Formats: sequence, structure tokens, C-alpha cells
Amino acid sequence: MSVALAGNTPATFEIKSAQLPLVALMLKSSDLQRLGEELAQRFGDMPDFFDHDPLVIDLHPLNVAEANALPDFGALQTLLRQYRLVPLAVRGGTIEQTALALAAGLTPTPDASVQRSLPPATPAEIATPPEPLPPTPPTPGALVIDKPLRSGQQVYARGRDLVVMAMVNPGAEVIADGHIHVYAPLRGKAIAGARGNNEARIFTLGMAPELVSIAGIYRTSEVPWPSTLLGKPAQVRLVPSSEGDRLVVDALGA
Repeated sequence: MSVALAGNTPATFEIKSAQLPLVALMLKSSDLQRLGEELAQRFGDMPDFFDHDPLVIDLHPLNVAEANALPDFGALQTLLRQYRLVPLAVRGGTIEQTALALAAGLTPTPDASVQRSLPPATPAEIATPPEPLPPTPPTPGALVIDKPLRSGQQVYARGRDLVVMAMVNPGAEVIADGHIHVYAPLRGKAIAGARGNNEARIFTLGMAPELVSIAGIYRTSEVPWPSTLLGKPAQVRLVPSSEGDRLVVDALGA
């Protein structure tokens, strides 16, 4: 026999489940000096790249590269906060690492998921109809820039693609979380997939950049561009290989 009992609902609060979008730092080394140098190289000229984003520190890559390493989590948090990141949690650590992270004020989150590249589908997977996905909210449209970008100028399309209708001059930077389209010569720096989207691409009608980067993998003009690509329409993309993703540049219209 079921019995309904009267209850009191608090007037001042409710407890609900919540999902928090997190940035993940895939820590590969306990050498914080080198980490600081590489963060400065990547984000030093982009002080507004992060906007107090909550962050989880993933220790899986560290334990593959340096078994049983014991990072200084206090110093690591101080370093990350310089880039407007807010370290909240840690995952993938050993018992000793997790204890150190707890002592430094981080929370263990073993169930936190991190987006990773998917392996190629097998024929059986391709033949099986996929489960219908829930509807997703529409993504914002591309950010469109009509004017040439001069040396020292920087444009960042947060959470979307970037379309540039004029020249990107040397010393200028175009950055997007999605694709970058430059319908003119690209002579500055272009950073697509800035938050780890390895499906992002860079397109230009005149390939002559100082630097191109997708999801953190980059190439600079210190290695000369082939004459078959220099100044010509081209695209930059990532291709998976047994040694990890690599940048590939293809001529367009060939």
C-alpha cells in the first residue's frame, strides 16, 4: 500500500543537477617551466583568448609520458590563472597525484569526459544505421571581416568560423574556433580550431602565411612553402596518422 507523505519545499533554494562546459588541459609533462614557455608562445599575444573558463586537468597523457610524476599543482594553477583559466578539477591521476591535487584545492572528477578524435569507422559500423541524435542548438554564424588586417591587428571568432574578405598582412593574426576562410592573400598568421577542433580547416586564395595552425599543430614560414603552393589558392587540414595528426596543405582547383 502506497502512502503519500506531505513535505516541505525550501523557500530559499533548490538542488538541481547541472552540466558545466569545461576546457580540458591534457598535461603531457610535469616540467612547468617548459609549459609556461609554450603557453606564452601560444597565448602570450592573445590575453583575451580564455574568458575565465573552468578547466579540468587531465593527467592521462602525463602518466603515459612520465609514469608516477608528481606535478606541483599549486604552481600549475597559478600558471593557468595567468591565462584567465580557472582550474577546478583533475582526472586520470594516480592515488598520489590525486591526493596532491586535493591538497591544492582541486576536485577529482573521474567521470568527466574529454572530447577525443574518433577512430575510422569499420565497414560494420558504416552499414549500421546510427542512432538519432538529439537536436542541438544552432551555432552562431561566421564572423565576417571586410577590411584588410594590418600588422599588429588580431581577430578572434570565438565559437564559430571566420571569413575574411580582404588581405591578412604580415604581422596580423586571424583566429577561429572553427574554420578560417580568407578570400584574399594570407600573409600573416592563421589559427583555426583554436580550442582543439581537429576538423577545422584554413582556406585562402593566396597561400603565403607566416604561420598556420589547426588544433595546436602548426607550421611556420621558416620552412619555405613549395612553389606549387606559394601565393596560390590552397587549404590546410589535419590528417590522422600512426604518429598523430599532421598538417597537410592542398592546392585548390588542381
